[in-house]
Amino acid sequence: MTDFPRPVCPALPPRPAKTAVLASILLALFGPLPLVAQDAPSTQAFREDFSAPLDPARWYVSDGWSNGGWMACTWASRMVDVTDGVLRLTLSPAEAGSEDWLCAEVQTQARYHYGTYEARIRTDEGSGVNAAFFTYIGPVHEQPHDEIDVEILTRDTGSFDVNTYKDGEPHYGATVPLRISSNSDFHTYSFVWEPDKIRWFVDGELVHTAAGPDLPQTPQKIYLSHWNSRTLTDWMGPFVDPQRPLVMQVDWLSYTPPDQDCQFEASLLCQPGWQN
Repeated sequence: MTDFPRPVCPALPPRPAKTAVLASILLALFGPLPLVAQDAPSTQAFREDFSAPLDPARWYVSDGWSNGGWMACTWASRMVDVTDGVLRLTLSPAEAGSEDWLCAEVQTQARYHYGTYEARIRTDEGSGVNAAFFTYIGPVHEQPHDEIDVEILTRDTGSFDVNTYKDGEPHYGATVPLRISSNSDFHTYSFVWEPDKIRWFVDGELVHTAAGPDLPQTPQKIYLSHWNSRTLTDWMGPFVDPQRPLVMQVDWLSYTPPDQDCQFEASLLCQPGWQN
């Protein structure tokens, strides 16, 4: 794992004096914003099964920028597709033979706080590529950088990374082995965020726990992303052109607030004894 800047959209310019000017900038950068206060976390459980096109009231599709020079691609909405009940996030050359790559990311419009986060994911395989399911909030939202990560570095599909950030500093990171490779089948990745600890699970099995004074505290948005890098080689490996598009598949994603129990059969919370 490595520490690197984590902006998720273009940095906003200095705050204009007039609210109308700021509103127009926000609309241009982010699209329509939710009709709730941006700093008020949602307390509603949801399960997205990708049986229909992405609802813009729930999802924002990143398009037209790169997070920084450490990325070797540009977010492109045309790399995001929902087909046959699966969200497909594609990493692909911009055109045949091009050195320019396009990558894919979706993020929730709403922010969420403590609770259970789950996603059923199957990756592709390729060095220098990151398939990620995570929560994030940061300076672009006028908040401290807090984050909770599940990152599958597909140079090694037999493991994945977990990590947290509090006020921009990484804590409690680990590399977790997988019994079945991430590109061979779907896995359900879950993390349960509580005030005093965060627990990560794979297919219902507890694999890592973070507990201590440096846990993230700020409500965050949920992200799914698939991107590459030519510079983060120590962490992600050298990027090797796979000579084909790479696809990260997401079968479903869910959030359950801490005051609610089992919401659907496949959830971690429906498994007897999951807390033991």
